[in-house]
Amino acid sequence: MRRHVLFYSLLKKEIMLILQNISYIHPNKSRLFDDLHLTVNTHEKIALIGNNGSGKSTLLKIIAGELPPSTGQRAIQTTPYYIPQVVGQFNHLTVAEALGVADKLTALQEILAGNVTEKHLLVLDDDWTLEERIQESFAYWQLTEIGLTESLATLSGGQKTKVFLAGIDIHNPDFVLLDEPSNHLDTAARQLLYDFIESTSKTLIVVSHDRTLLNVLDTVCELGKRGITVYGGNYDFYAEQKEIQSNALQHDVQSREKALRKAKEKERETLERQQKLDARGKQKQEKAGVARIMMNTLRNNAENSTSKLKSVHSEKIDGLAQELRELRSSLPDIDKMKFGFNNSFLHKGKILFTADQLNFDYGHKSLWLENLNFQIVSGERIALKGLNGSGKTTLIKLLLGSLQPSAGTLHRAVGQAVYIDQDYSLIDSRLSVLQQAQRANSAALQEHEIKIRLHRFLFDKETWDKPCGALSGGERMRLMLCCLTIGSQAPDLIVLDEPTNNLDIQNIDILIAAINEYQGTLLVVSHDTHFLEQIKVERLISL
Repeated sequence: MRRHVLFYSLLKKEIMLILQNISYIHPNKSRLFDDLHLTVNTHEKIALIGNNGSGKSTLLKIIAGELPPSTGQRAIQTTPYYIPQVVGQFNHLTVAEALGVADKLTALQEILAGNVTEKHLLVLDDDWTLEERIQESFAYWQLTEIGLTESLATLSGGQKTKVFLAGIDIHNPDFVLLDEPSNHLDTAARQLLYDFIESTSKTLIVVSHDRTLLNVLDTVCELGKRGITVYGGNYDFYAEQKEIQSNALQHDVQSREKALRKAKEKERETLERQQKLDARGKQKQEKAGVARIMMNTLRNNAENSTSKLKSVHSEKIDGLAQELRELRSSLPDIDKMKFGFNNSFLHKGKILFTADQLNFDYGHKSLWLENLNFQIVSGERIALKGLNGSGKTTLIKLLLGSLQPSAGTLHRAVGQAVYIDQDYSLIDSRLSVLQQAQRANSAALQEHEIKIRLHRFLFDKETWDKPCGALSGGERMRLMLCCLTIGSQAPDLIVLDEPTNNLDIQNIDILIAAINEYQGTLLVVSHDTHFLEQIKVERLISL
């Protein structure tokens, strides 16, 4: 009966999707989320956000029909077009096969060649404009050099994403689900994505940490411990509301801290007063010659009275302490953290790199049409920009000395440099969290000091034996930052290569706060405009 009511609601109110009491339990019996409710109106554009591990991708799979919920009901008007975050599972297919148009194209070509059979007509299903739509969509997404018979495995991450984005116009669905669609896109492709989302009338649910993208969506839905909370506006509106909530929470924490201090002070004063009264009473009783048996009774009464006072105050203090613990546990992680980076020993303005007519050959062909000439001085914050395939990673390897130039010269005067990629690969997956921190201990800190540093980065004693291979992207990032503070000195240069790709919004904020405490030289590869603005990038090197 309830299922019929849900589908009636879809028809009556022009609703695209209704989720009721949706829960998901992993095969290992751990519960991911419980009792989720969501209604999506036709033509609505929704941003689905939440911390890493909250279940956003799983929820998209449930909505797409690729994964059944453990409990609850899903009513939907149409089959959504779904682009997952990871598309490597399609690598064995051609571009046409991955897009689901290979059979139709074959049938169309056979019909146009004169082989008009019932089978071919049935496969084509009157889709006579298919080739034109493919050409138009490939032109929009700048894929004109990609052939439909090419293997998807030969394409870059950004090209794969654009192929599946092109599929939206090819299949023309009413409902689209996108999971981190801007992750591997360069700046130009991201702008195409923003323009598409802004102009389309399709119903959208988008999982993303890209704030520029989140701001072109109508509604933010946050998936958290208490279910889905809907904010009626874009990401900037959501951020304002969260700041108001955070300020109120901070005020409550401070208020409880003050109340707890007062309660402890009151307990101390009351017990001291009681002890003085008991001592005076005892002296008077001794002077008055009160019998020993009566003295023992009076002493026991005094002790009982003191014990009751302690119990009353202890109960109040325990209640306040519990409230304070609960409030502190609700604080955003960034408000619980302490970074404490040491400064680089290099003085600002020292020339670290000088490139003179620099180039690098792949085979017999130079990577850059024009040789590179630039300087990098200590204390600078530089973004390395360029389209996919423009040579950003190669230039980083040249700067770090793992490659040597084929042409020109590169003078290096940098001491300690740290390269941090999007997977935080400096973290050894075979080690435990504590072992990884101990490996970074070039400052010869005591073990208890290392554990204090880990605690500052939200690694409590329950996580110290956890294998690094089991850490999420955000946890790997926090452990990487922690290891940088454990070293004897901060590195002179930190190179960040797409550091936000595998992070949720909260962990991006943590990374931004940590980077802004770092006083050394920073070289960043990122297509995330908001991130670059927040870390105060001063200069671009464009390839």
